[in-house]
Amino acid sequence: MNLPTKLTLLRIILIPAFVAVFFIRQIPYNYVISAGIFVLAAFTDFLDGKIARKYNLVTDLGKFLDPIADKVLVASAFIVLLVSSDGDPILPWYASIGVAVILGRELIITCFRSLAAAKGKVIAADMFGKVKTFIQDIAIFVLLCSGSFDYEILTVTGFVIFWASVLATLISGFECILKNKNVLSEEE
Repeated sequence: MNLPTKLTLLRIILIPAFVAVFFIRQIPYNYVISAGIFVLAAFTDFLDGKIARKYNLVTDLGKFLDPIADKVLVASAFIVLLVSSDGDPILPWYASIGVAVILGRELIITCFRSLAAAKGKVIAADMFGKVKTFIQDIAIFVLLCSGSFDYEILTVTGFVIFWASVLATLISGFECILKNKNVLSEEE
């Protein structure tokens, strides 16, 4: 097992740790610590891809696990932001619409890529998809930190970045489908 795959596995292992720390209220600044774990996990996504491409360590296992780890990390983060162990979630109920858009887009694009793969076409992540992920990660980090600190500016900033991430998610999803619309044709 090569280093990029080990980093992907580390990201998968960090997901339950991130969620657990988020909910353990006895840990001082548990939201900030969970934000740190999230950032570490998100950084492994950047790092494993960079190493795999630079040193030609791309494997089928890595291609399979990496996108799953990414989606589960982001989905877990947005879900925990909607719930709370003390009944006071970081994201208000109406943000669940944005979270549903984000999760729906990820599922649709994953299925779209599977359909493309079945037709022998690979749809790689493009720059806008990477920007979307970066905005989502920043939103999650800021919102997690806002849960530990009672600074209105932090909360407002987190909400603005969250809704920007929803918009970026929609745009990148439509862009991916439009750029690859031939995948939806009935012709082989």
